[in-house]
Amino acid sequence: MKKHMLTFASYLLVATLSAFLALQFAPEQGKLSQLEGLIEERFIGEAETKKLEDAAAAAMVSATGDRWSYYMSAEEYESYRDQVDNSYVGIGVTIQLEREEGYRIIEVAATGPAAEAGIQVGDLLVEVEDQSIRDMEITAVRGLVKGKEGTYVKLRLLRKGEMISASVERRKVETPVATFEMLENNVGLVSIENFDSRCAGESIAAIETLLSQGAEAIIFDVRNNPGGYADELVELLDYLLPEGDLFRTVRYDGKEHVDTSDAECVKLPMAVLINSRSYSAAEFFAAAMAEYDAAIVIGQQTVGKGYFQTTYPLKDGSAVALSIGKYFTPNGVSLAEEGGLTPEILIELDEETDSALYYGTLSREDDPHIQAAIKKLT
Repeated sequence: MKKHMLTFASYLLVATLSAFLALQFAPEQGKLSQLEGLIEERFIGEAETKKLEDAAAAAMVSATGDRWSYYMSAEEYESYRDQVDNSYVGIGVTIQLEREEGYRIIEVAATGPAAEAGIQVGDLLVEVEDQSIRDMEITAVRGLVKGKEGTYVKLRLLRKGEMISASVERRKVETPVATFEMLENNVGLVSIENFDSRCAGESIAAIETLLSQGAEAIIFDVRNNPGGYADELVELLDYLLPEGDLFRTVRYDGKEHVDTSDAECVKLPMAVLINSRSYSAAEFFAAAMAEYDAAIVIGQQTVGKGYFQTTYPLKDGSAVALSIGKYFTPNGVSLAEEGGLTPEILIELDEETDSALYYGTLSREDDPHIQAAIKKLT
């Protein structure tokens, strides 16, 4: 009898513990909350809640199978906002490691605080905030220079053997979106970095400047362009193209929207340069110009990004960019289904030339795409 009582008591204890755990980690919490609770309370090691949540969120978005949707941590989302705004808080310089001597200033924003402080291209940055940076990684150097808007950073630089000290204010610096130059035979070149903030305005200003300088043809370079806002794309296409449909979107709920152009347009021979790193709005820009017979497309096959994303901020400062609809060209073509845009003149680049193009060291004379465009337009 005693043995039976002990067995019954054991069963009762197990049942009580099971009920306790079931209540503590109730299914109503959801699987992720349950798992997080178990790790926080029972895991023998150390686990940071933020890392767990970031990893879980990233995995959840990845599990959709959509290569264009992605999760951003709070830090990544902050950088992303600067990127799409085509601006950042800093001093307006670009640096490059030079052996073990320090970091060479290779670019100074014309209207940035560094230029105002007298910093010049070619100066060698050796100290930031009284710390030698010769043995630092570039990310660490950027971390020292970066800071809150309105604060100052102390720099020491070497210029032609002379040590120079400067105190530079950290301010919002706008990065150029569209740059331009006149090539041979009065062919203008407009290079568009992305279709984010200020793209249309800067691109149109570049075109009008080239026209005032006597441009007889224009090349648009959207190679390595990651895309951006549909509004910027439509505004630029409206300026360039005659009356008609420009861009069609279909949302997840079936709602369709078609952007159209007015009759005013640019009537010049034009070409658009693309490559395998031309995404989204850059692809659709080239496709629209081609479908209107407004430009010849030259370069390499694009990837075919036919979905558009909306970025949703989350409560902890992180965000998710989620694909919520599809893009279509003026003729109703889905570049995702077509596998990208095939240029009219297909010119593949060897590895060395492609690398030089990517890092911005390829001269105009050695650029096969630009040279082919000049030849075709003139």
